[in-house]
Amino acid sequence: MSLTMAQLAVFLTLLSSVAALVFVKKPRFMINVSFFLLGLSGLVAVSAGGMALLGNQVEQTILPVGLPWLHVCLHIDALAAFFLFIVGFVTFVASCYGPSYISRHADDGAHAVSTLTFFTGLFVAGMYLVLLAADAFSFMIAWELMSVASYFLVAYQHDRAENRSAAFIYLLMAVVGGAFILLAYGVLAAFGDGFSFVSMAKAHLSPTWATIAFALAFIGFGLKAGIVPLHVWLPQAHPVAPSHISALMSGVMLKVAVYGFIRFVYDLLGGVQWQWGVLVLLVGAISALMGVLYALMQHDLKRLLAYHSVENIGIIYIGLGLSMIFAATDHKEVAAIALVAALYHCLNHALFKSLLFLGAGAVLEQSGQHNMEHMGGLIKKMPVTAACFLIGCVSICALPPFNGFVSEWLIYQAALQGTVLKNGILGTALPITSAMLALTGALAIACFVKVYGVVFLGLPRTEKIEEAHEVPRGMQFSQIVLAISCLVFGIFPTWTANVLNVIPQKLLGAGFAGVNGESWLWLTPINTQTASYGALPVLIGLLVSWVVVYFFLHPPTRDNSIRIAPAWDCGFGPLNARMQYTATSFAMPIRKIFSFAWHVSEKVEPARIGKGPHYFLHVSDWVWMYVYAPIGKIIHKVAERTARIQGGDLRIYLCYSFFTLLFLLWVIV
Repeated sequence: MSLTMAQLAVFLTLLSSVAALVFVKKPRFMINVSFFLLGLSGLVAVSAGGMALLGNQVEQTILPVGLPWLHVCLHIDALAAFFLFIVGFVTFVASCYGPSYISRHADDGAHAVSTLTFFTGLFVAGMYLVLLAADAFSFMIAWELMSVASYFLVAYQHDRAENRSAAFIYLLMAVVGGAFILLAYGVLAAFGDGFSFVSMAKAHLSPTWATIAFALAFIGFGLKAGIVPLHVWLPQAHPVAPSHISALMSGVMLKVAVYGFIRFVYDLLGGVQWQWGVLVLLVGAISALMGVLYALMQHDLKRLLAYHSVENIGIIYIGLGLSMIFAATDHKEVAAIALVAALYHCLNHALFKSLLFLGAGAVLEQSGQHNMEHMGGLIKKMPVTAACFLIGCVSICALPPFNGFVSEWLIYQAALQGTVLKNGILGTALPITSAMLALTGALAIACFVKVYGVVFLGLPRTEKIEEAHEVPRGMQFSQIVLAISCLVFGIFPTWTANVLNVIPQKLLGAGFAGVNGESWLWLTPINTQTASYGALPVLIGLLVSWVVVYFFLHPPTRDNSIRIAPAWDCGFGPLNARMQYTATSFAMPIRKIFSFAWHVSEKVEPARIGKGPHYFLHVSDWVWMYVYAPIGKIIHKVAERTARIQGGDLRIYLCYSFFTLLFLLWVIV
């Protein structure tokens, strides 16, 4: 039943793409029909994933399509169902947001909205099929469908040079990542008895070949997930895509890559080695720390959020690395805690990052630009968006009682069990990564204090912001649903962890008993003497504290009516937007402390006649400058020299053909 519903979800997404072609001459009607079908597919996917996960169902079917000797094989189990639930939920929310957001394109005619809706359906269908694929052939077809469709979404506004450049880099990285994944599956297929995942899981690999397969999968899936140093496409592609597409790409597409990595390592490869876990752990810690440091220096709101995706993917990989280490050293219960924490953070990141991207889209819709330095004062202009965005900020900063806190707290609980390990390398790695995770959390709080303060508080910095107003109801509804979800999954962690516990039971052969404790109010991953967390009591305590403080500051015996008066200007005249903190000035102390993390170009241009002084600041990514930029230059030079063989002379081309023929005859004969 669950697999049938999942196939129905795929069919509905493809139908939404067909609707974009059929009703191309009626753009507004086409938008409504396509997004209705897309949203319906999301609800069906949520139902299918929820049923399979709650019932711990495993279903499989073979479709009569594909190659004559290799048909498409689909399946659903607890792991696939969980990620199907995530993708379906965010798809539903994005489909509620999309019509209002892209309706302006239907009027200006600058870009064909049919192209956007067509490839959106294919993109979501590709993600569904990746999760349902039960063989390497089906997986790679779905993976490439997901990658190619999202390329066209990134390049949607192709009249802009930055969109074309970002789309090209994204496609190039996707092709390279797909090649690594294909090679990884090739290793398993060579030692197995076919391309199905069941056959691959039975393959017997030597430690060397197993490590090669792991390395190929780690690079391939890491390229799509955006781990450092494979992250360079992510901060370029996400800012230029439409905001609901950014929510889908950052919120769920990156999780599809995480799903592929978990499926490959835990389910297909098996026999996890602790050295692999150390690599995943350290790369995750570096990604988390560098992601938040890069984000702190950004002025582009969506680019900043994209770098925070690098950070949160790093946090997920920390959980996976801990799980692999404990599983390899035969501490299955602690490994289960770390795996559940990583999965929980996949869900949490999908919720609060989608919320933040949709909120950013609402802000960009009203401000007309990405630069935070030209915003401000939007809390009065857009109260619903401001409230929802604040919840997203608190959630991503991992503050209780919202959802981000629970998953990071579970990761800490797993890391603190490092004392059970008797390996000196592991005993050193775990405390270091825990400290890096703690530093990442502190910097994330600083970053989002900057974001919310500069964007929503203070005075408007431009006339466009002065005229801003709240976005349409569909865009508000999507943000409200995600904001409520951040709270719900934050205050009911025991129930959520209990549902997720079936996944490590299948992959590791053991779960952790803390979720089945005496009280559903308390999440106890190890035991009550070690640590427990009660989200609902924390929420009640916070509400009571706020009420007490409010009545202390506003006693009923005092006149509490609101009095509006000019702000104290210290005798320097009326306040204006130039007196406010900017994003640059707020981040300056952190930039000085962590100056080693970036390449900073700073220059002050002196005042000229009729013009004041200008301050220029450019912060560059070291990885891009010293890894990818030199490679790009080398490829460009090779391409230029290779192009010289195309001289346009027919006689030269005939000589090429003649000597190629002689060479082939010599090789064959």
